[in-house]
This record gives sequence, C-alpha cells and structure tokens, in this order.
Amino acid sequence: MDKVEAIWRIESARLIAGLARFVRDVALAEDLAQDALVAALEQWHRDGVPDAPGPWLMAVAKRKAIDALRRRDAYASKLILIQEVPEAEDWDDAIDDHLGDDLLRLIFTAAHPTLTTDAQKALILRMLCGLSTPEIARAFLIPEATAAQRIVRAKKTLTGVRFEMPTKDETTARQSQVLQIVYLIFNEGYAATGGDDWARPALCHEAMRLGRLLASLLPDDAEAHGLLALMELQASRLAARVDAAGEPVPLLEQDRRRWDRALIRHGLDALARAEALGGGPYTLQAMIAACHARAINPAATDWPRIAALYEVLAHVQPGPVVRLNQAVALGFAGDPGRGLRIVDELDLPDYPHHPAVRAELLDRLGRGDEARAELGRAAAMSRNAAEQRLFRRRADRINPAK
Repeated sequence: MDKVEAIWRIESARLIAGLARFVRDVALAEDLAQDALVAALEQWHRDGVPDAPGPWLMAVAKRKAIDALRRRDAYASKLILIQEVPEAEDWDDAIDDHLGDDLLRLIFTAAHPTLTTDAQKALILRMLCGLSTPEIARAFLIPEATAAQRIVRAKKTLTGVRFEMPTKDETTARQSQVLQIVYLIFNEGYAATGGDDWARPALCHEAMRLGRLLASLLPDDAEAHGLLALMELQASRLAARVDAAGEPVPLLEQDRRRWDRALIRHGLDALARAEALGGGPYTLQAMIAACHARAINPAATDWPRIAALYEVLAHVQPGPVVRLNQAVALGFAGDPGRGLRIVDELDLPDYPHHPAVRAELLDRLGRGDEARAELGRAAAMSRNAAEQRLFRRRADRINPAK
C-alpha cells in the first residue's frame, strides 16, 4: 500500500494533466485518474507493481476515458482526441515529451480569470500536489467543508473551458497567478503541510522544472527569473534539511557542505537576470535566500541586510508571514525586542510558526520558560509529524531557568 501511495504521489500530476489535454475536462480527468488508481490497488496487490507504473496507469485511464465518452453524445468527435494518445509501448516516451506542456496547460487553465485566487490554489494543491481535502483545509486554515466546496466549485467552473495554452495576451494577464501557483507547488514540497515527511523533494524539482519553462516562455519577465532564482537557491539546501534518520535540521544547524553548489550558481545567475530586469517580490525573496547561500557558515550570514530586505518586502508585498520572517531576522541581527513587538502585533491563529518564532525571540531575551511554552503550542498546532518533533526538541534544549 505504501509503495502504491508513493507511486501515486509521483505519477498523479502527470496522469491528470495528460488526461485533461485529451478529454478537455479537468474534473473528468481527475475522476479517470482516481479510477485508474482503484484498478491499480486491486491488480497490483494480486500481480505486483509493474515495471512502468506510469504508462500502466495511463493505459487504464485511457480505456476508462473511452468508455466514458461512449456514453456522451459527443463521443464521435471526442474519440478522435482520445485516439491521439500513442499506443501502449510508446506511452512512456509520449508522457515525457508532453509533460511540460501538459502541466503548464493545467496550471494556465487553473489560473483562468473566472476562478478566485483561493479556488486556483485549492485546485492545484488537490490535483498537482495530491493533498487531501483535510490537508488543504489546514493549509488555508479553513473548515474542511469550505475547502471541499472550493474544489467542487472550481471544477464546475472549469467545465467546458478549453484545455490549451492561452494566447499571448492571456498569458500576460495570467502570468502572475501562474507564478503563484508554481511557487505554491514548490512550497508544498519544501515544507509539507501534513503527513510524516518534512519535505517532498519531487514536488520541489517539478516546480523548478516548470519555473525554467516559464523563464524561457517569459524571457523578459523579471519575476519569472526571480521565482526561478528563489526556488533554486532554496532547493540547494534540500539534502541538508534532513539528517540520516529523516529528521528535520534547521537552517543554522545544516551541514553546508551538503548544499548543492550547482543549484546555487544557477540560482544566482537567475537572480542577476531578475535584478537586471527590475525585479519584484520574488526577486526580493531570492536576494534574501542569496544572503544565506553566500554565507560560508551561519556566523557569516548578513542578518542586518536580510532584515532590511524584509522591511522592503513588507512594503512591496504586505502580509503577516513576511512580517514574521522580518521578526526572525531582527532577532538574529541583535534586536529581538523589536522582533517580539512585531510578532505580538500579528494575527496568525493556528499557524504553528507564529508561536515558534515568538519562542525564538523570547529565548534570546532570556525568557526560557515562556519560550518552552510557546514551542509546546507550536507542536500542538502543527499537522506535520516531523515538524512536531522538531519543535519539541527545540523546547528540550532551552534552559527554563534563563
């Protein structure tokens, strides 16, 4: 069962995107993909997992798509689209050949102007990140029923919408939403919303691949390059973010020899391109990530510059999480009192990093008992098992007598 779940996590986005291109219906594509998963659970339990599970799932989904379309009045015309899928022996190569276009089509479709931003994000978290409705609800800090309604309404809204790359004008109109969606995918990989894993690197790599496609599609867009720089610089730390047992390792405790220097070089090159084109919020965040990437050890980190960059970002893209990160930087820059005042002004209910940051600042101010209590709150709020353990370990290291 665990193996099937792991395969589904990897293959579901490609499967849904490929099916959506053929059946021109996002909701139907997801239903067909789920039907293929049910078939896999039944047959693989009996016969074992095939050597090429992706093509196997696509083959089953294709047959189910044909059966479904036979029941529609438009069967004859739509069958032509279905028959464009290559024969079974060519499916693996075909999926790889069309993967980028299919996923980008799905993202551009999800960025359709008839959908609200929240609906776009919920749909992508469900279809491309594979999150369950409860996990999406926790990500948005909303009731499960509300999350379910957003997903259902988004699918209904997209019924009949053509599954294709938009025109040049439509691309310009949607590119901001598309960049947000790609970064959403990356963030779900970098810090998983729920489950046992601290990170899901496959999602990070998928987001970076999409980011590179977008940077080539939008060569003169500063933020496309800024987002790519941000993702590559952050992803350079992936191998060092967990220890041999898979437990989380905080940024300042990471073995920087394990950071991916090639990704850092690529990220810095993309950042230079973004800065030359003008930049924006993603570029500012990439500049912050570059401060960490350029520091040979934690002590060499330019925290005053990071705090100043967050100050600029808070004006360009106001939001409580930006201010929370600014408070962290102020603490490391030698002004934990100001950082704590910022944190105490923020309204972030049920967000575990709010009490975790407050704990960091309290500890720096010598208020160890309060810091331990805040980390206990953070662990109770988190829905990620690895993150919960991290918060508890941090609490155990704080001297309550400080």
